[in-house]
Amino acid sequence: MSLASRLEFRHLRYFIALAEELHYGRAAQRLAISQPPLSVAIQQLEANVGARLFDRDSKGVRLTPAGEAFRLSAQALLSRAEDACALAREVQAGEVGRLRLGFVGSTLFHGLAGWLQDYQSRYPKVEVVVVELNSQDQIEALLHEELDLALVHTDRLPPGLDNRPLYSEPFLACLPAGHAMAGKRQVALAALSDQPFILFSRKGSPDYHARIIEMCRSQGFYPRLQHEGRHWLSVVSLVAQGLGVSIVPAAFKQAGIQGAVFKPLAESIESSAVFAAWRRDSAPALRDAFLAARPGS
Repeated sequence: MSLASRLEFRHLRYFIALAEELHYGRAAQRLAISQPPLSVAIQQLEANVGARLFDRDSKGVRLTPAGEAFRLSAQALLSRAEDACALAREVQAGEVGRLRLGFVGSTLFHGLAGWLQDYQSRYPKVEVVVVELNSQDQIEALLHEELDLALVHTDRLPPGLDNRPLYSEPFLACLPAGHAMAGKRQVALAALSDQPFILFSRKGSPDYHARIIEMCRSQGFYPRLQHEGRHWLSVVSLVAQGLGVSIVPAAFKQAGIQGAVFKPLAESIESSAVFAAWRRDSAPALRDAFLAARPGS
């Protein structure tokens, strides 16, 4: 059996206490033990090390040259052990590590930047890597363990993933600034039945694409699809350039894209929702700490 396997951190703590106090009574009191167990532990340590670490005589207790040399290594070992314990506690508490976060563009207009700043101020030892992806790409990244947490527009997830709702917002009609209905207070969805539509791509978010198609069908028409975009900002930009109309989450009204106007829909339409999604078998500490840091959570 190696020396390292025979040593106990208890022996090292007892040794350091005695080396600093140079008095068995004071060292025992500092360790909150009686003197006999301290004496036995020092004897065991010296036997394991194979060297006398202390001289004991009527004048008191002194470190031997071997004890002086051992003291430096013992202090370093204890310090590393304490650091390792602290690190383990921080990892378990979600206070250190690396969080890979995916997000959809609309979250930028719902306080994502402030959320990230608050989280980083609370957990400065956590490295946060953020990447903007559409919902489907984020789901694929979760399945391939390329993301730890995803902010997506759907709760229709494959097996192995879980989610919780974050917030919802209304859908708005998005029109070119020069459109005939751009000056109206609200727009009836059915009034857009003959308009060219720009939609979020089916591949980028099958759920969102299907929902908007269903909204239109519930009003008696199938949208005349002109263009598709893989990001909502691309959809809004295409509308702003006069290439068609769209139905988008209300957050994009704040995007400041010149040439696009946003109008409430006259119909009662199901809201757009954003969900946090993750792998069920992933470690929860970083994820839960990040979600708990969201303002209002």
